Amino acid sequence: MSATNKQWTLIRRPVGDDVDACLRFEEKPKPVVQPGQMLVRTGYLSLDPANRLWMKDEPSYMPPVPLGGPMYGGIIGTVEASAAEGFAPGDLVTGLGGWAEYHLFTPAEVGRVTPVAGVPLSAWMSVLGATGITAYFGLLEVGKPQAGETLVVSAAAGAVGSIVGQIGKIMGCRVIGIAGGAEKCRYLKTRFGFDEAIDYKNEDVAARLAQLAPPRADGGGGVDMYFENVGGEIGNAVIENIALRGRVMLCGLISQYNARERVQGVDLTKILMRRATIEGFLVLDYFPRAAEAVSALSGWIRSGQLVYDVDVRDGIENTLSVFQSLFAPGGGHTGKLMVRIDPGVA
Repeated sequence: MSATNKQWTLIRRPVGDDVDACLRFEEKPKPVVQPGQMLVRTGYLSLDPANRLWMKDEPSYMPPVPLGGPMYGGIIGTVEASAAEGFAPGDLVTGLGGWAEYHLFTPAEVGRVTPVAGVPLSAWMSVLGATGITAYFGLLEVGKPQAGETLVVSAAAGAVGSIVGQIGKIMGCRVIGIAGGAEKCRYLKTRFGFDEAIDYKNEDVAARLAQLAPPRADGGGGVDMYFENVGGEIGNAVIENIALRGRVMLCGLISQYNARERVQGVDLTKILMRRATIEGFLVLDYFPRAAEAVSALSGWIRSGQLVYDVDVRDGIENTLSVFQSLFAPGGGHTGKLMVRIDPGVA
């Protein structure tokens, strides 16, 4: 067993996209278990655009990462040592840890992961974890889809977007995805079953939407629901085409996370005139109902109605460069991005 703990430490707050200069790769002593705690070795580390928000010292839904501490991140890991009642070495758990090999948790800070035959552990960091729960409740509880409606999803080839689109199809919706590049757009249709795809790199999103979801006789646009992951110009283009009584599910705004100056907001005229609604939501609000989502998602996977992609990169030392790829135009991956910290996990 190692006596050290490799980790990425936040040493200053980033401004714009200078994240590389704000995190330092260090080797610290391995944490020592105290009564009521367990020591968990990270198996998989989740990388998410929201990680960028957690680096800021601004009011948010959770405290910012403290300077001098490890960068936060969702993890799945194995209990290596335990002084916590009900947990033993070898148990699998998930929780908010950090970009580190080891973490100390109390029982209240983790959830148990029960292995399922035929389901890889990485699925609990993606489709059966916060990613799938976000997609499930964001669309079904906030969007309230009805069969025959048109759903548009931005960042549609990403972890959440690809699942949202498929749930929309299961609900009987017509689904249009927005992604960067012809290959990703093709993949949306062939892999995830989207009806249409728009390449924001090479197409005018607003004009293409007006073709695929044309204005209706009631004066509204043709987009009944918009699952927003991006913001900026793409978000404005979709809202320009929002339907009468349309719904916008505000999940993320990745185009703005590295902005050095506050980004100008959307033109809300169409929201007002078409009596549409925009509702933000956080997956944390739905964690008490996680079992409901996992049950439904598992059933759709078993029936073949839902597929998912994971992009696993190896090595804690590569975490920062892998994280930065989330913000590259068009990205270089599809589905859920994560780092395997423990080479021994499946």
